[in-house]
Amino acid sequence: MAGQGSGGNVIAALCNIFIPGLGQLVQGRIFAAIIFFLICAAGYALWFLVIPAIIAAIVHLWSIIDAAKFRA
Repeated sequence: MAGQGSGGNVIAALCNIFIPGLGQLVQGRIFAAIIFFLICAAGYALWFLVIPAIIAAIVHLWSIIDAAKFRA
């Protein structure tokens, strides 16, 4: 099995840079993908309230790190 730092995890992390949750989807973790995407989409949509945008940015970064560190 591929572990942390494997090529699949690098690709998943890169996918998350563009669309939050896409990396988890690539890894086959559908529930995590949906949660990361919905939180980030809602937060970025409410950017004018500032706090949701900050939370979304933190969750976006978390999704990238989560994909990179995932162990099957």
